[in-house]
Amino acid sequence: MNQIAALSNWIGKTFAIWALLSAVLGFLFPDFFASLAFLIVPILGIIMFGMGMTLKTSDFLEIIKRPKPVIIGLLAQFTLMPLIAYLLTQVFSLDPLIAVGVILVGCCPGGTSSNVITFLAKGDIALSVAITSISTLLAPFLTPILLEIFAGQLIDIDLLSMMITITKIVILPILLGIIVHKFLGNKIEAAITVLPMISVLGISIIIAAVVAVSKATILDSGAIVFVVVALHNLLGYSLGYLIARFLGFTEAQRRAIMIEVGMQNSGLGAALAATYFNPVTALPSAIFSVWHNFSGALVANIFAKRDGL
Repeated sequence: MNQIAALSNWIGKTFAIWALLSAVLGFLFPDFFASLAFLIVPILGIIMFGMGMTLKTSDFLEIIKRPKPVIIGLLAQFTLMPLIAYLLTQVFSLDPLIAVGVILVGCCPGGTSSNVITFLAKGDIALSVAITSISTLLAPFLTPILLEIFAGQLIDIDLLSMMITITKIVILPILLGIIVHKFLGNKIEAAITVLPMISVLGISIIIAAVVAVSKATILDSGAIVFVVVALHNLLGYSLGYLIARFLGFTEAQRRAIMIEVGMQNSGLGAALAATYFNPVTALPSAIFSVWHNFSGALVANIFAKRDGL
């Protein structure tokens, strides 16, 4: 069991490699992976259930113990990323379907892999988990509303339906995971150790499926979408860190907020795009999944070198 846990941990830490590999496979074998697109929503639900199994009451109490950094992180997450996304779509004059996809991923909550990257970057892990958890719980309300504000002029958005969908595929699985953890406790520790591997497998399937159905778009405008996604992520990192520094937070808190702001739950973005919009709209989320794990690992390495580790 220790070997399986070690393998799962290693796969989680090398997610960027598997995400890139899945994108390549989706591009090379589009017919097969496009047939798996129907799995996007249930896979996200499984990942969210796993996230719930790792959460504790103390993760949510962090906002009571240290309200300022948690609130600032949440505000930065739900203001900077949608605004940056919107501005980038204007600067690069993106196709409306791609533009909606960029804005959609910007309106999503923090990504679960941000906690791992924060750990590797020697950031404040408790703060990172709190921001990820609370932003995810706020997503059913804020993600559709923000999408309506920034992309409502591009496409019709059914706010109520999207709120219900996010609740079903994100909130309910998380709550179920929390309940299972509470009642079974140590009995599920073995299962928790393999969650990184399951999450990586799930997101990899989502990436491959989205890339497969978007192959024509990638050939036509994939380079510009990649540039926009990379800028979106890097600007999120930079502004998140600068705001935290300006407000006088500790270096560990700055790193946590920076990573929380820059890394998005792109799996949710892909699921919502596949459910409500054209499959091409999910492309920015798929590219974001690959890129932000690579850039996050790079950021962690830069901080490690700065710390002399």
